[in-house]
Amino acid sequence: MPIFMDRHYLEGTSPAEVAQAHRMDIDIQDRYGVKFLTYWFDERRGTAFCLVDSPDIETVQCVHREAHGFVANEIVEVALSAVEAFLGRINDPDPAPGQTSPQMDPGHRAILFTDIVGSTEMTARLGDRMGTELVRAHDAIVRRCLGKNSGREVKHTGDGIMAAFAATTAAVECAMAIQQEFQHYNSGNNAQPIHIRIGLDCGEPVEDSNDLFGSTVQLAARLCAAAASDQILVSENIFREYGTTDLFAHATRRRLKGFSKPMLAFRCDWAHAGPSERSTSSE
Repeated sequence: MPIFMDRHYLEGTSPAEVAQAHRMDIDIQDRYGVKFLTYWFDERRGTAFCLVDSPDIETVQCVHREAHGFVANEIVEVALSAVEAFLGRINDPDPAPGQTSPQMDPGHRAILFTDIVGSTEMTARLGDRMGTELVRAHDAIVRRCLGKNSGREVKHTGDGIMAAFAATTAAVECAMAIQQEFQHYNSGNNAQPIHIRIGLDCGEPVEDSNDLFGSTVQLAARLCAAAASDQILVSENIFREYGTTDLFAHATRRRLKGFSKPMLAFRCDWAHAGPSERSTSSE
């Protein structure tokens, strides 16, 4: 059966009430031939998401309607592999020791793209073998930084990596760490330095484009493409959620492919960022 993800607007609803509604769905799911795999709840934004194995959208709504009345505001079909890549789990988390219910993941994610500047020209000049080795060096540095900052690699783009983070702070910290690592790498590799650009945006699992993280992924990718060498560009969403405005400067509105209006982009001043300038995100 296909897998669906739905979104509910539940402002003012408590985590306990959402957990109870999820249990009520499970209590009657066999009657409809569906399986509720897990859910996410973001109390701050008042949104909940359910992941459901169901024959169709109508059946998902029927279960919600009969179980508790919280029908979904929107439902889209998704690939289970995409859900796992972005959100990291497809089953309800186990309660922590001493807890009666688990601490829920809100489902909000920051998306990061890296891109090697001039990779095509570099490969043409150095040859396929050396070009491949430089891409491997890039991958090793980025993956090491992802590991240190709780990032999850979603896919390799050929000359870059796309990753997801549960916390906006972690995504920004990782982006700065990546650029700092390449700065260190290049200082000891004068023969063939690697320069990269990075783009960041954040959002929720179900987007208006009816795709998992549709516009969030697109904006992060476009910001990455628009960034200059050794630069990090972040969206207005990242700017608002990170919490330290001193880190971001030179806000400009840019016309990006796929977006009907100019998008506000902020440059991250990673080269001058010290530990004291970094803040704890509200995520």
